[in-house]
Amino acid sequence: MWKNDSNAGKSVGSNNLDNKSHDTVFNELMQECKVSPAGARLSTKVRNELEKMRPEERTELCRRKRDGCAPLFVASKRGNVEIVEYLIHVCAADLEQRGVFEVAEENAVHTVTPLWCAAVAGRVPVLRALVEAGADLNACSDSGSTPVRSACFMTRVEAVEFLVERGADIHRPNHNGGTCLINSVQSPRLLKLLLGRGAKVDACDMQRKTALHYAVQEQRVEAARLLLQHGANPRLVCCSGDDALRLACLKGAAQAVAVLTEATHFCPARVADAYELLGATQLDDFNDLTATLLAWRRATAIRNAYGPYIDKRPQRPPQPALGNVREWRTAAELETLALDVDAVRTQSLLVAERVLGPAHKDTIFRLMYRGAAYADAFRYQRCIDLWTWALQIRLHKDSLLFSDSSTDTCHTASALTRLLLDAHGSRLERARGLPRHVDVVRVFALLAEHLPSCRRALDARPVHKKQAETFDRALRCVTHLLHLLAETRGAQRAAVCARVRRLLAADVRSAHTGDTLLHLAVSRLNVVRSTYFADEVPDPPVFPSVGVVTLLLECGAPHLFFAAKCKLVEVFFTNNPRLTKNCQNVFTTLALLHYFTENVECKRPRRR
Repeated sequence: MWKNDSNAGKSVGSNNLDNKSHDTVFNELMQECKVSPAGARLSTKVRNELEKMRPEERTELCRRKRDGCAPLFVASKRGNVEIVEYLIHVCAADLEQRGVFEVAEENAVHTVTPLWCAAVAGRVPVLRALVEAGADLNACSDSGSTPVRSACFMTRVEAVEFLVERGADIHRPNHNGGTCLINSVQSPRLLKLLLGRGAKVDACDMQRKTALHYAVQEQRVEAARLLLQHGANPRLVCCSGDDALRLACLKGAAQAVAVLTEATHFCPARVADAYELLGATQLDDFNDLTATLLAWRRATAIRNAYGPYIDKRPQRPPQPALGNVREWRTAAELETLALDVDAVRTQSLLVAERVLGPAHKDTIFRLMYRGAAYADAFRYQRCIDLWTWALQIRLHKDSLLFSDSSTDTCHTASALTRLLLDAHGSRLERARGLPRHVDVVRVFALLAEHLPSCRRALDARPVHKKQAETFDRALRCVTHLLHLLAETRGAQRAAVCARVRRLLAADVRSAHTGDTLLHLAVSRLNVVRSTYFADEVPDPPVFPSVGVVTLLLECGAPHLFFAAKCKLVEVFFTNNPRLTKNCQNVFTTLALLHYFTENVECKRPRRR
């Protein structure tokens, strides 16, 4: 019995010593993999320690990770081919064991194989060693990108050539549909290699963009010319409705526009539209008036070069936000416009609206950008007109709940509401007489018309958090617009009350807490913020507002409770503890007087 216990103790002690020894060897191995230069071998000490172990122990030790990476992964990334071969053939390291690869430029982390890592790093000798040992040529990353596709993105030409020769799949896209050809538009040499191997020239990604789209978008003129020579279709349209020619115009790529119009037969009207849009982009994005006029002169010459004048299509009605002006037709009209920079800027918006359409995202962006430029120049009415037009387009095109990665409809509404509030509060220079009553009513009508349907859309479960937040922001914008309308009198007051009654009849409540308009009117937390102006300073809160409460009660606002069963007056005092006694008395008089005159009994709910 004692003998057996003694052997057991020795076995445990031996295992502990082995574990400590393995830890030491692993630490030394990882250190040498990280710091050894390319072509270096492992030290004699580390090799001796590894070779003393049993084969399965060496393999198990090479499976260990530090910072998410095993020794083979680190050696492959650094290009230490001698160490890679030793780990493969002596230690039988796992060829497909994934590690963490950080892309500093993209601030992203990917989980990939050693071969993928070596391909992206351009380590061709390491690639050869891994492939000859049987590593998977097409082992994808966590984003679905193959080694050859990622090597194309990093322009590792030699690595791509080696992988293609060994049979790597150049047609497999990643999760977003991106192909090797799309990732190679920055390198004509890579494009020739892939096209020579049968890559599909018109393969598109999830945005329905082809390699030609990306070539003109990045102003890779040689790549665009090469793709066109291999049969790329310049008329294919991506998800945003843009073909290659329009995309080149939107990026201000004059050389790409010339290449596309020379290589492809477009009708004269289409070519003229392209140069007009190119000129508008040169002005809006690059502030290059000379390039703008040059492009527009060429477009005007094209419209007059084939006999009768080629009309600009489609013909849209005059736009009040742009002063009801129309586009130029003749060269003489264009030369007259050239003397007035503001008129040229107006023409650029007219061109964008006609060629792109009012619903195009770039049109809306240009309206918002130009409006902000007018505001910076103290021309606030022009800004209000353009932003109101942009809001109208967004509501018609998408909805009040729409949002994407860059902007949303409520962003436009918040910026416009904030501008109107600043003008009303005399916080803007040279804004006397603003905002106009008609402008406030127009914005209020646009938002109030869409609030009921959007609130019904949020009744479905589950509720998208971003959409619920967007709706609540829009509801706060409406209450602030009511603050601007509360001081109206006479016929204007009657018209405002009619609109407010229709909104109250829809019983619109906030998405998160179920607040009514009346609850929002007495809450200090009801604020509207906009990040459109970088130098925006915090303004004193508008609410609680006696004027808005009076307007809502006058229009028949129902005396409802929160979901928490708190009375309206209690909410007022809870959310506004710092108000003076006089202000409290004013509100209490208004609210309670209306309650008692209507014989409405508001009892505190019993607590269980």
